[in-house]
Formats: sequence, structure tokens, C-alpha cells
Amino acid sequence: MAKAGLTARYRPQNFAQVAGQDFIKTILSRAAALDRPAHAYLFSGTRGVGKTTVARILAKAINCRKGPAPEPCNECSSCEQITRGSSPDVREIDGASHTGVDHVRKLREEVVYTPMSGRYKVIIIDEAHMLSQSAFNALLKTLEEPPRHCVFIMATTAQEKFPSTVLSRCQHYVFKRLTMKELGDHLKYVLGEENVAYQDEAVQLLARRGDGSVRDSMSMLGQVLALGGEGLKTRDVRQVLGLAEQEVFHRLMQYVLDRNLPGLYELVQYLLNQGLDLGFFLQELAHCWRNLFLLSSGGDGVEKILDMDPQEIDYWRKMAENIPAAHIHAGWQMVLEERKGILSSSEPGLSLELMLYNLAYLPELIPVSDYDPGLIRNPKPSADDFPKESSFLQEQQIQDQKQKEALQPDQAEESRPGPESESSPDPSWAKDKAENSVSEVQKWDDFIKFCSSRASDDRTISRMLGHCRARIEQDSLILIPEKEFVLPQIERNGRKGRIAMLADNYFGRKMQVRFHGSDQRQGADSALEHKVRSHPGVQKIIRDFDAQIMEITRKNINPKT
Repeated sequence: MAKAGLTARYRPQNFAQVAGQDFIKTILSRAAALDRPAHAYLFSGTRGVGKTTVARILAKAINCRKGPAPEPCNECSSCEQITRGSSPDVREIDGASHTGVDHVRKLREEVVYTPMSGRYKVIIIDEAHMLSQSAFNALLKTLEEPPRHCVFIMATTAQEKFPSTVLSRCQHYVFKRLTMKELGDHLKYVLGEENVAYQDEAVQLLARRGDGSVRDSMSMLGQVLALGGEGLKTRDVRQVLGLAEQEVFHRLMQYVLDRNLPGLYELVQYLLNQGLDLGFFLQELAHCWRNLFLLSSGGDGVEKILDMDPQEIDYWRKMAENIPAAHIHAGWQMVLEERKGILSSSEPGLSLELMLYNLAYLPELIPVSDYDPGLIRNPKPSADDFPKESSFLQEQQIQDQKQKEALQPDQAEESRPGPESESSPDPSWAKDKAENSVSEVQKWDDFIKFCSSRASDDRTISRMLGHCRARIEQDSLILIPEKEFVLPQIERNGRKGRIAMLADNYFGRKMQVRFHGSDQRQGADSALEHKVRSHPGVQKIIRDFDAQIMEITRKNINPKT
């Protein structure tokens, strides 16, 4: 006789044994304890998260001879029959093979009869979204007003296919994917029951490969244990499941750092010849870039986020020190964006090879500073970033001096330096001027910190201000962007108005935020729009295709052309 698989042997028999889904288990357990189950339930969620298992446990709990109780006893005849699948009062139906109206009509005739041994007749419809529209319509009346002794439980992986009329007649519970910790704890429990030694990294790999599904993780665990080796080892898991070794990722990142194109080519050929799972390989590669980014920019305490051995953390930390943070972030984003295209490509190996070459030469292909400016680390402003003619504090001092001269002309004339002082400045005056230059930088730094604390929900404001210089003209705060991407970011999502409000609070008076050279830019945009609309090619397209220009924007314009 064939031995039952791990999934069947360790299928939970009560709510406490179910991994995850704590909120749903609490509600259903309380309903069983009070003997007040709903007349219809809908369990939705991805595969292998416990929908059918929980449905069977609920059927046992509400029919247990020792109930009402929050958990089934699994000892009485009713619980044993439901566990074996031989109970006359609990019927499981495969929605894929019972899609027609005739099946629903027959089911409606059966639910009228009272249960033979339990308190409730339970109908479990698995993959219920496979029912036809006519079958759903025939089931509506029974779902809305079923017999008092009947409970419907429908399980599905595609809730969007359910008619709204059916959803409104059911208590709907969404089963979530299990976290890596929940999956790992469940796998360790099974390995402990099987008396199998294991490596933590191997369990974490199975949990990550399971992608939130208990059934997938258990199936892969049984596949690896079929090797018959001594314990569960990481190397065996990667070999059986067709996953790349960790050394492959070490070599790949070093090849990218060294721009070793022959090495990258040989690595791609190795992946293809070994028949490794490219989808999971790209997923792990994205995790490598993510770990590099956290180690490069995450600061203290980032080790708590990374579920890795200390030796692995030290290795990736040293690697992160040799790659700019902007390059790391761009590489992470590129892997995520190219993953789907590589897997769906007719030449996945060639597409993967191109992506790896792009990663190696990313700083030359695309300026890293412009790839995603929102997440690039901002340099701390220095005194050189604030020339004297553009310093808002110095402008304020000049205005104060003018007002002082207007109020006290005689004193101002006496205090004005003569010819000798102009040719030979006082050393103490030069010292005060240098101190003022430092205070100007500190003043602008303080304003950025003020914006960061008051606008904590939008970190882009403080980041973009870090790429600006500023000056004050009367009641106007004039920003001078140092990068092209700063102006569009500030003008988006009402950030300009928020900066004006922050400036009002900081300077204690009504301030207007303006940009240096904004008038010239608007004129250039108008000239560009006129040039585009009057272009002969554009006019021909409008005439031939009855087209209409929806929007004209500047994007990736080379100033040399």
C-alpha cells in the first residue's frame, strides 16, 4: 500500500493546528462554541493556505457529539467519519465536475432532508468559481434561505469570478498567504515529528520557494526527503528543486562589479545547462540587490531585517561598500522590471544575458544620479553650495542694513568705511564674515530639518530641498534647483504649496515660493509647444488620421541637439 504523503499525514485536525489565519480561526471557533454557524461561508485565497482544511474542521466542530465546543474532539464517531470522508451528513463537491444546473437541482433536493447523525448537514463546494452562471442562479434561493440544519461552505482561488448576488449571501473570509516565519515553523514541526535533522537555511529556502503555500512547501519537502540523505541540507534542496547555489550569486555580483563579461556569459550558460528555475533565480537575485541596498543605506539595526547568517551579512556588507548606493538601487529596480519580460521571452537565456550586461555597465548606460533620484542618498550641504550672492541670510542682512541707513542716515554715514578701510580690511571683520558664511549654511540646514520634521508623511520635500540653493527677496523664498529633476518633483502633488506653508511657519510671515528661472522655462515650454504643433510631420498625422495632440512634455532632451 502506498504511503500517504506529508501533506495528507500532517493535515490539521483542529483549529489550533492550522498554520496562520489566526483571525479566521478565532471567528469560526467561536461560532462552533456558541452553536451559531452562518448558513453560508465563502473561503477565498491562493492555493495551499488551508481553505478546504478549515472547512472540514468547521464541519467536525459543529457536528461533534461532545459539542458545542470551540474545537472538535476527533474521538467521537461523527468526527472520525468526517475525517475519513465517509460521513453521510458532510458532502464535498468538486465545483469543476459539478458545473451544470442539473447538479445544483439535485443538491437542492438533498439539503431538504435532515442530517442522519449530526446536528448539521454541511455542503463543501471546492473550486466553487467553476460553477456556471446558470448553476449560480439556481443556487441563489437556497443560499439565501437554506434549511436551518444546512450549512454551505464554498472554497475558491478566484473570488472575482463570483457573482455579486452570491457574495452578498455569504460570510466572506479571505485566507492570506503565510509568512516565511509561519511556513518555517510548520516545516520545522513536521521535521521534528519525522525525526529529521535540518539546516535552518534549508528550511528558509523551502519556505521562500513555497511562496506562502503550505501545500507547495510540504510537497517540496517530501521531494527533498525522498533522497534519503542524512537530514535536510541546503545543497540537497537546491539540487532537487533546481535552484542556484549561493556561490553562484557571489560570483555573479563579483562579475558585475568587475565588468567581467566572459564570466557573466559562462554563468548564464551554466544556469541554462543545469536546467535551473530562472523565475526563482531572478527572485533570489532581486533579494541580493535588496540586501545590498539595505546594508548600504539602512543604517544600524538593518541586520534584524535580513534573515541571513552573520557570515553572509559580512560578505554582502563588504560587497555593498564597493558599489554606490544609487547603482545598487537601480540594479534592484532593473531586475524586478526585467523579470517578467525574461520569463515570457522566446529567448530567455539571451534576455537574461543582456540584463546582466546592463547591470555591469549601468552607470555608463544611464546616469545613476538620474535613474531614481527619490531614493539616492542626499549629500549634506556645504558652504560652497551657498555663494554669497545667493544666500538668503546675506540678502536679509543687506535689507536690514538698508533700513538702518534709511532710519539713521547720519549714523550710517559715520559708520561707512573710508578709502583706507576699503584697501585694507580689518582682520576681525573678515573673521566675522567667515562665521556668517557658516551660519548661513546652518540656517538653510535648519530649514530643511524643519521641513523634514513637519512634513514627515512626504520625505520627498526635504530630499528635493537638499538639492536646492535659496535666497530671500522681501516676502519671497526663491529656490535655485541644482538638478533638473528637482523642479518637477516639487511641483507635483501640491508640494510647492506645502513648502510655502512651512516657510510661513518658519520665517514667521507670509512667504511666496518661487523658482529661479521659472519664467524663462515657461517661455521655452511655450516655444517648444508651438514648434511641435506647427511641425509638418505632426500636421500630416493630424490630417491623415484625424488625430489630436493630448499632451506635450519635455523628456530625455539632449541639450546638445
